[in-house]
Amino acid sequence: MQATVRSFDEATRSGTVFLDDGTVLEFGTAAFDAGPLRLLRTGQRVNLATTAGRITYITLSTFPVPSP
Repeated sequence: MQATVRSFDEATRSGTVFLDDGTVLEFGTAAFDAGPLRLLRTGQRVNLATTAGRITYITLSTFPVPSP
């Protein structure tokens, strides 16, 4: 699934994204730390892995999401 970064807090390594339908989802430190990223910027496109509506992995849209 793809989304656009809405906000990102470098201190907590968490933030929010807009899904393509406009829905806002939060991601926590664990989802950010699961990927290879060091930071995100507002407006960046990202790939997400979700479980039960929660983001479990976030990375740039040019990077693959690992298989479960």
